[in-house]
Amino acid sequence: MNSPDDTPPDRPAGPPVDPPIDRPERVAAEVDTRVLPDRAAALLGDGFRLALAAAHQDPDALRVVYLFTKARHGRDDPERRTELHVRLDPADPVLPSLARLSFPAGRFEREMHDLYGIVPQDHPLPRRLVRHHHWPRGWYPMRDDAGAPPRFGDPEGPYPFVQVEGPGVYEIPVGPVHAGMIEPGHFRFSVVGETILKLKARLWYVHKGLEKLFQGRSPAAALPIAERVSGDTTVGHALAFCLAVEDALGLRVSPGVQRMRAILLELERLYNHVTDLGALCNDVGHSILNAQFGRVREQLLRLNAQATGHRLLRGGVVLGGAVLRAVPDPDALRALEADIAELADLALGHTVVADRFTGTAPLTAQAARDLGTLGYVARASGIGADARRDHPFTDLRPALTVPTAATGDVLARFQIRAREIAASIAVVSDLAFGMSPGATSYWPPLTPPAEPASGVGIVEGWRGTIVHRVELAPGGTLTRTKIVDPSFFNWPALPVALAGAIVPDFPLVNKSFNLSYAGNDL
Repeated sequence: MNSPDDTPPDRPAGPPVDPPIDRPERVAAEVDTRVLPDRAAALLGDGFRLALAAAHQDPDALRVVYLFTKARHGRDDPERRTELHVRLDPADPVLPSLARLSFPAGRFEREMHDLYGIVPQDHPLPRRLVRHHHWPRGWYPMRDDAGAPPRFGDPEGPYPFVQVEGPGVYEIPVGPVHAGMIEPGHFRFSVVGETILKLKARLWYVHKGLEKLFQGRSPAAALPIAERVSGDTTVGHALAFCLAVEDALGLRVSPGVQRMRAILLELERLYNHVTDLGALCNDVGHSILNAQFGRVREQLLRLNAQATGHRLLRGGVVLGGAVLRAVPDPDALRALEADIAELADLALGHTVVADRFTGTAPLTAQAARDLGTLGYVARASGIGADARRDHPFTDLRPALTVPTAATGDVLARFQIRAREIAASIAVVSDLAFGMSPGATSYWPPLTPPAEPASGVGIVEGWRGTIVHRVELAPGGTLTRTKIVDPSFFNWPALPVALAGAIVPDFPLVNKSFNLSYAGNDL
């Protein structure tokens, strides 16, 4: 079995092996609730973004961790990560709300309130987020003293949807049960004629308590759970989890393994983007193009099976290593790239498709920035954030490009996907040069940390930036895993983009965002 850095004698020598990416600058500080807003405001003003906020239950206190990240700009400018830890009295867990500083912070706070009973003081929108009306009042399932679920009933009544009133206004409820295999979500439209005045999306119908399942497990036993956070994002979530564990244990993974992981990440991006291009065409009645994109998708899924033994790439990322049974053939990928580009051109050359895409449900750059959107949703609105460049685990330069668009409409979200497919194929072709296949793992016998340890993994999944944060006990087991799928950040942008659109365009716009229910409803 060859190491990925070995060069077989019958192939040309590959590019020189880059040194490992420097570890990010990491600062952790315990702060008092009185200074939390000022510290958070200072970080946000300095160009940091709030990547996650997570509640923890320590033996003597509730603790909230805020993770702020700042992108790396060039090799000499390190990536930065700052954590603010706030300890709260379990009998009176109140902290000042940061919702007026950061819209995502307000949603994290509502989530913590529903699951831990932590009260965000002076929150401008203190409605329940995760907890549905049948959840027992005062039961916080993530707390150690939650016990068995009490009897569910109807203690609080229906969710208090905002009602839009006026001449000719009516409501259209959709879901939570939908046709096909889509997971449940309720959408309530306030409409005049066919024009959408307001949309409210209500999620968390299948809240699984997924983060609780990580507690008490070894990292190896928890990896299969990470792979299944969202079924179409196997590599993204598995890799973010592995990077977090490796960060906590101070393990350096070889550059060759990291390049193998990067190939798997791009293969996942390819088949999902191709699927979306076809589905968008199908939503405007062009089923022939959808079938053609489906043909290409099948070829990519077969390539995935050759690479890892699984069509959805399960088993490709392991702790400390990777499994790449076959290196993707750059020539075959370039042929698929030409095929995809031709199909995309045919789609946009069709007047009906172009008319339905152009100007539909635009998300302005300011709205995208204020809401904290990620991935292709953000890039279609002109925000060029990409964790592959901003928070790299391996150096993808010069092959990596990060396309952006300015209009933020369905057309832009279609075009960004098409351009990212070309960018991904360029990255895979560059990484595959001189690489040998094989199963490689440098995971040593797990030495439990002498002290509690924590780590963060950041990955640019195909939908956008994925963040996992783990805490390990001295025995090496997981005490807390916090997962943030990009859909958590992007769901609020869908109703904003749909304001002023027409009801028949909802399926098309929804598909142009293509947000994960499973990744959101943890």
